[in-house]
Amino acid sequence: MSETSQNSSSHTPLAIFPDNRAILAIGGADAAHFLNNLLTANIESLAPGAGVPAALLTPQGKIIAEMLVFNASDEDPLFLIDVGSGFADDLVGKLTTYRLRAAVSIDRLGEPATVLACLDCSGRAEITGDEFYTFPDPRHPGLGHRLYGPADALKSIAIRIGEAGRDVYHRRRATLGIPEAGQDYIPSDRFPHEVNLDQLGGIDFKKGCYIGQEVISRMEHRGTARTRTMILTTRNGFGLLGGLEVRAGDVLLGQAGESYGPTLLAQVRIDKLSDALESNTDITAGGVELNIRKPEYAKF
Repeated sequence: MSETSQNSSSHTPLAIFPDNRAILAIGGADAAHFLNNLLTANIESLAPGAGVPAALLTPQGKIIAEMLVFNASDEDPLFLIDVGSGFADDLVGKLTTYRLRAAVSIDRLGEPATVLACLDCSGRAEITGDEFYTFPDPRHPGLGHRLYGPADALKSIAIRIGEAGRDVYHRRRATLGIPEAGQDYIPSDRFPHEVNLDQLGGIDFKKGCYIGQEVISRMEHRGTARTRTMILTTRNGFGLLGGLEVRAGDVLLGQAGESYGPTLLAQVRIDKLSDALESNTDITAGGVELNIRKPEYAKF
């Protein structure tokens, strides 16, 4: 039975520090409206305690940064943005540029604030408390919960639950087909559809304008998204170097990201893949034969 089809209760709860994430705090009276006008997801409809994947795009529709946005509002508006650490400073700069006179504060939270991913911890009392925020990961139930708070408090939780290495988190993510920028693709090279952001609920096609909306809406309504993120597994059971070309015979299908054990994600031309599968052509990367499948959540 595949991990994607197993009930999460069959797994041992594990706490993991991803190590490659940064936290931004966006506050102020205009925070929701400000983010809603910039990001692909609908932030104004996001309820307190909920989260959504989202992206900031260039006017041409390419990704500047993909992120998770959580509504941490209590009495005052507050949104936490969980973004790859390598893209955080650029995101802060872009948001600051667009702020103009809006009543918005933009802060990158440094130490001791950190991120803890807790897999299969639903119902555990340890993952709730007054010292930190807890949210279900909005991308997939199999990714459990994400906790944000002081490192000491989250370290104590990890010890009580059982801490695992970051490779465990990434293997789970790859098995579920959830791509992350930096590990699985280079943002500036990709449209949101190519990393399945539309399939993961990270694009609102009904809300008002956001940067890059015209391009993304045209791609959606014309059905022109030909490249999609797929799940690859090596037939020999070993890992591969990241960045290898994925091929069907001599035909280039796409490029793979990092390998997590025998599993990796790749952005693949699905029209060319369909031709290869119909002709029973082997799919390879670096000369290694691969099995390929789309994520269970995908509707394409």
